[in-house]
Amino acid sequence: MAATPRIRVLHAAPSLGLGGTEKTAQLLAEHLDRATFEVALYSPNDGPRGRALREAGIPTFVGPDLLDTLARFRPHVVHLHRAGWPEPGLLRSLRLCPPVVVVETNVFGRHDPTPAARIIDRHLFVSGFCARRYAAVHGLDVSTPAYGVLPNPVDTDAFDAYPWRRDFSRPRVGRISRPDPGKWSRIALEFWPELLRRTPEARYLVVGGTDQAKSFMAERGLAHSVEWREPVEDDNTLCAFLDDVSVLAHGNDTGESFGLVIAEAMAAGLPVVTHPAEGLKDNAQCELVVHGRTGFIAANAGEYARAVAWLLDHPAEAAAMGRLGRERAAVFRAQDVARRLGEVYLELLYAKAKAGYEPGDGPRPPLSRLYDPDTGLPPG
Repeated sequence: MAATPRIRVLHAAPSLGLGGTEKTAQLLAEHLDRATFEVALYSPNDGPRGRALREAGIPTFVGPDLLDTLARFRPHVVHLHRAGWPEPGLLRSLRLCPPVVVVETNVFGRHDPTPAARIIDRHLFVSGFCARRYAAVHGLDVSTPAYGVLPNPVDTDAFDAYPWRRDFSRPRVGRISRPDPGKWSRIALEFWPELLRRTPEARYLVVGGTDQAKSFMAERGLAHSVEWREPVEDDNTLCAFLDDVSVLAHGNDTGESFGLVIAEAMAAGLPVVTHPAEGLKDNAQCELVVHGRTGFIAANAGEYARAVAWLLDHPAEAAAMGRLGRERAAVFRAQDVARRLGEVYLELLYAKAKAGYEPGDGPRPPLSRLYDPDTGLPPG
């Protein structure tokens, strides 16, 4: 008996660099069930994630023309990783060479009211916060089948396997982000002079230091207390960095629509200090960090410094908070998130098959070979 053909899934990401959106696309592609799904990834720009995907045996299509990729790969499912706001060029390609199902991960919880967006069958928010804000701002009911919440994945198995040797009695504070001024909050700088007055031996280990951050430290004579680290490209290097600090100091004035760095720090057993963003900015960081249990949420630089100082002064309590954070981060396990995503694909494809939809001409297997419309199961 011939094997049941696999469902072709094409993830489309804005780049294959080191950002959280790109890492999410990589982890989902890597952990989707290979027996059920044939997965590839498209992006106009290559980068470290592209190399990792190809090493994992996942093909990548890199270039400006999504339409050409659609014509070559002929996916049943296209999964867009995008901000959520209108992107007419991207959606135009899907209209010209439509897959059976289109899913989007709406990274920033933004709304696309254009007619072109009607091609999207399921909008997935990365946090409950983004879904609630989207509903409140746009007056849309996100409890309908067109919407859902699927958190970003974390490779918690890799974190669990890492040989952690952290010493919480060492006054070492970590921060990790891209070297982008938009990723920095003044709180993430202004807390440091006060912390040093309390704990002169403290050291700040920073991945993603900007010129402004380096100038801030140098102008105040604090450069000796900061180590500027290079970007991390893989989870083993990330774990080594997180193992070298006792608390993660998160600070971003625009906030987080999910907070992948926070989730990874929690998976590493670290307590996290963060702060709320103002107004309607992203605030999922306050959803991830449970104040007083897995870290602290500080309103200003003074509160922030006191929270970090308390964790450094109470290593046993900091370790306990880290353990609670690690338990909480288990819900982001990449294999489980990818399994849930696969169920979304199957649900949507089954609905199309039951309605009699078939893809157009091309090398894609017809839905009748992927599904028995009466049972929703693969034939045979």
